[in-house]
Amino acid sequence: MANKHDELLKKLLATFRVEADEHLQAMASGLLALEKTPPGEGQAEIVETIFREAHSLKGAARAVNLMEIESVCQALESVFAALKGRRLAVSPPLLDLLQQAVDALGGLLAPGAGPSRSRSPAVAALMRRLDDAATGTPFVPEIPHAAETPAAALPDAPPMAAAVPPPFPAPDLAADTVRISTAKLDAVMRQAEELLSPRLAAGQRARELRETAAALAAWRKERARIQPALRLVERAYARTLKDTCSAREKQALPLLLEYLDAEPLNLKTLEDRLARLTRAAEHDWRTLSGMSDGLLHDVKEMQLLPFASLLDRFPRFARELARGQGKEVELALQGGEIEIDRRILEAMRDPLIHLLRNAIDHGIEPPAVRADRHKPARGTITLAISQQDGGKVEVLVADDGAGIDASSLRAAAGRLGLVSGEEAERLDEAAAQALAFQSGVTTSPLITDVSGRGLGLAIVREKVERLGGSVALESQPGAGTAFRIVLPLTLATFRGILVRAGEQLCVIPAARVERVTRVAGPDIQTVENRETIPLDGQAVALVWLGDVLELPRREPAEDAAGGVPAVVLGPDPGRVAFRVDAILGEQEVLVKTLGPQLARVRNVAGASVLGTGQVVPVLNVPDLLKSAVQLAATPRVPVAAEKPGAAEKPAILVVEDSITSRSLLKNILESADYAVTTAVDGMDAYTTLKTGTFDLVVSDVEMPRMDGFDLTARIRADKQLAELPVVLVTALGSREHRERGIDAGANAYIVKSSFDQSNLLDVIRRLL
Repeated sequence: MANKHDELLKKLLATFRVEADEHLQAMASGLLALEKTPPGEGQAEIVETIFREAHSLKGAARAVNLMEIESVCQALESVFAALKGRRLAVSPPLLDLLQQAVDALGGLLAPGAGPSRSRSPAVAALMRRLDDAATGTPFVPEIPHAAETPAAALPDAPPMAAAVPPPFPAPDLAADTVRISTAKLDAVMRQAEELLSPRLAAGQRARELRETAAALAAWRKERARIQPALRLVERAYARTLKDTCSAREKQALPLLLEYLDAEPLNLKTLEDRLARLTRAAEHDWRTLSGMSDGLLHDVKEMQLLPFASLLDRFPRFARELARGQGKEVELALQGGEIEIDRRILEAMRDPLIHLLRNAIDHGIEPPAVRADRHKPARGTITLAISQQDGGKVEVLVADDGAGIDASSLRAAAGRLGLVSGEEAERLDEAAAQALAFQSGVTTSPLITDVSGRGLGLAIVREKVERLGGSVALESQPGAGTAFRIVLPLTLATFRGILVRAGEQLCVIPAARVERVTRVAGPDIQTVENRETIPLDGQAVALVWLGDVLELPRREPAEDAAGGVPAVVLGPDPGRVAFRVDAILGEQEVLVKTLGPQLARVRNVAGASVLGTGQVVPVLNVPDLLKSAVQLAATPRVPVAAEKPGAAEKPAILVVEDSITSRSLLKNILESADYAVTTAVDGMDAYTTLKTGTFDLVVSDVEMPRMDGFDLTARIRADKQLAELPVVLVTALGSREHRERGIDAGANAYIVKSSFDQSNLLDVIRRLL
């Protein structure tokens, strides 16, 4: 039994070192970026990224009982929590200390270091300095660099020989298996996936040949139909011009008719030859499809590993974590025999550790509390894997603990400013529970060394969505919590829905499509200034896919017969219907990354090549849903089709946070025969400008989120909007404010105290 345990520990440590190196590299890069970033210019995002890496490394270290690494990560978390909460400022001494902490973690992972359950003096001293930094206590930055004295920094570290996996044995030629590096396997997988492009191209060529053959056959039939008419023309011509034509003219018609008589035979010859080419092309396409599908299937099979290879580490992790908190937990594992892509399995390690840690720390109650609630003293956590249709697998992580209090989530989100008090009260139970996935939202009153910082679930959702999956939360107070994660079985090719938005073709992963439908015009209703359609008894938001992607479009004069096509994305209750111009079908696609230059493009996950050779974007469904929510609250100015003889009114955007002033300006301008759209602040206005066409902007200065000065500067910096006239109407009448407006690029500055509507209209007329 001991040998089996030692072998498992060796495997876990080898896997942990690969993962830990990635986390340390990301932390080191983040610290360098933080050092180069001026205050207030993206430091918060960098701190958040490093915070998450330390959080993930801490959880992984706990899973393999590397207590020193876990302790250092816990201290680092405290520092980053203080930075995130703005209780601590970034400074060179602090950055030096953080770099030294990362170096110390590297020393703990270096060859010759090993697992230690006690804390070395060097690590203890480092943690004291980190704790001092987190609490604002003055600390001494001059710490010996870990890389300079690795042995002295970690004197208590035992040799690592026992934890290093044994070298590969000499290959047994009689064995049924051989060892191969994952890098080579991944390279073969990529090459097999690349065969999809020529396969699609071969299918496209076969279709084009079939279409050409059909066109030629129709031409031949039409030619045969006019043959009797040619005979009549020949006889009539012969009678009419028998005596009046020259010898050369008399020979012209017979030559023409001779050619026309031979044409059907030539067409038949071409038709037969084209039919043979079509059959050959279809045979080649079927052969290539069979070979590529078989090869890709076999390589996928090589990439599959049973879930049990990941689950084996969790019982011990759960037992020790529960014991440390004085709780009793039974971990029930189900479906470990189901196989899934190795790359997905590796990526799911951290998310599952986060969910188990949350279940034990937040969900399962202490035995005494469970007894008071008439529950068994031993709590149960279920980790079950089940196969689903469509090449998917569901991972269920459920506990019978205290559940999640939706009101606490609303309050936590309100404190972070994610939702207003009124919005929080309007959220139903499912929407309130979804707030748990927002970074920083936590119901824990205390930050512990296990959890409570509000990062875990945000990391879970981010990593699951990156794999093309989805995660949903179900919880009942007092009865427990369940997380349902749906993942694809493989990261290779997938089915995609090809749609057209405006003139742009796009691919939407079919696994993320809830349904496709056609929407009749009368079914489109406006609810709270948002277009909606009825779906399963619910009002679902309807947005134009082209608007979300910021593509130009023109409103149709009327809906097409049978309604307009739409694609419904997202889980209930957060579904959104995306209106498209056409749904062209479903096909297998291969996603290509956009390269390091475009590592992260909003709403786009990658690109794919169609059989025609056209490159089309593959859309990122989680991004689309987020963008749709933002767009749904933004008024759009439709670009109406031009009507002959009808002069368009100049379009003006009024930006004013005061509803009274906004209504006044709107009435004045509409009375002067202008088309007016309103926005409540600068951020709202800039979004509206990007989705509509305007001739002029009238804006207040003092507004939330983005004031008039910043809006004007943003307009001037935008190539598409740089020439748009901007009039600032404000109560700020000092010379400094006027000069600031001019510096920002405003065309006119009108003070409200001397406001006169004729003056405003004169200014607008001059600018237009």
